[in-house]
Amino acid sequence: MVDFLTIAEASRQIASKQISPVELTQSCLDRIEALDSRLNAFLLVTRERAMADARAAEARIMASRSRGKLDGIPIAHKDIYNTAGIRTTAHSKLLQHNVPEHDSTVVRKWAEAGTVMLGKLATHEFAMGGPSFDLPWPPARNPWNPAHFTAGSSSGTAAAVASGMILGGTGSDTGGSIRGPAALCGLTGIKPTYGLCSRAGVLPLSFTMDHAGPLAWTAEDCALLLQAMAGFDEDDPASANRPVADFTADLDRGVNGLRIGVVRHFFESDHPVSDTTRLHITHALDVFKQLGAEITEVTLSPLTEWNACGWVILTSEAYAVHEPWLKTRFNDYGELLRDRLALGGLIGAGDYVQAVRRRRTLCLELKAVMSKLDILVSAVQPAEAPPIDAVPKWAMLEKPSFTIPFNVTGSPAMSVPTGFGASGLPVAMQLIGKPFAEPTLFRAAHAYQRATAWQQRRPNMALPAA
Repeated sequence: MVDFLTIAEASRQIASKQISPVELTQSCLDRIEALDSRLNAFLLVTRERAMADARAAEARIMASRSRGKLDGIPIAHKDIYNTAGIRTTAHSKLLQHNVPEHDSTVVRKWAEAGTVMLGKLATHEFAMGGPSFDLPWPPARNPWNPAHFTAGSSSGTAAAVASGMILGGTGSDTGGSIRGPAALCGLTGIKPTYGLCSRAGVLPLSFTMDHAGPLAWTAEDCALLLQAMAGFDEDDPASANRPVADFTADLDRGVNGLRIGVVRHFFESDHPVSDTTRLHITHALDVFKQLGAEITEVTLSPLTEWNACGWVILTSEAYAVHEPWLKTRFNDYGELLRDRLALGGLIGAGDYVQAVRRRRTLCLELKAVMSKLDILVSAVQPAEAPPIDAVPKWAMLEKPSFTIPFNVTGSPAMSVPTGFGASGLPVAMQLIGKPFAEPTLFRAAHAYQRATAWQQRRPNMALPAA
């Protein structure tokens, strides 16, 4: 049985020769063939490349030359990650036929770790415009209920992992684009510290807020994927030149003695979440307390201030990236993205500078609060996934985001599933750490996932009868 394996499980079974990379890859390709017409997770399936990667991994393993725990693991990449000789479109008509000459740094590093690349995954257009129905490809859908939203913009990655078509994948996060899809699709996803993972060869949205990171089933899986992503890269001007921690070394230390702060006003008064979401976060905090963590409540500036600061910076920088195309190919964008980008053209230089100044004070505020804590807890999404055809164009402006504050600060932040709502769709909590303290986040998330059973549940994505 190879369906819905975690990366850690598959790695152990490959190492013990219970399954082969070829067998695992073929199983994933079979699931893509059977399921993706319902989910639209893939923009391109690279079958020949996948089988070649799998055969090479199998040969290494049989010759006792394994490259590590990711050798032979089927993955796929969000379609803003450049792949040499393989179409990279950003889910947009503007790049419909774009074939890069070079891999992005992360794509290259995962390949060197032995991963098996199954293809390129749906995204919101240029990681900002979605869900859109006027693009060359349809939007990805939620495996727990295909009539519902995945969140974005790492929509295809979340749908592909949650349906068992891949075991893990790349995402990017500028305002919540890893954590949001992870939350609505019942996965674990981490936005690492700004600068930890190279963005070289990843199509940009906001130079000062873009982050590269992974999505998978568990914290352990994300730690394994991040280990192969992280590290200094001189081709990314924001890359942090510092040693990379061992992200799995502390997984089994538990949370005894950890100081956890709860930003309760974010999700109870600033932007009240659903009763189910709130109750599951409360239950998760109880689990942490029972495991020995110290829980306290903390107060930060109102969520609306974080949101306003983040969206002024993000939208201004996104407009700067796209301005040449907006002036020459405006109607080649989908409606959602072109309207959101055009908004950035109306933001003045003074507004942008004031947002950058406010960003500095908010970063100092969070640093002061975190000086007495190890982790913060907040919400990720306000409720279960809404219907995919009921997502407002200006949703990001109607209610403040729970995730963008930590793009403003560049802090590591991850989404961890906490259960399911009345309709059977996932809900989640957000864990936030100090800069470059990813091992602490993985430690806490792993302890929670070992103490609860949410991560063992899978969507009902049965294959058609033969």
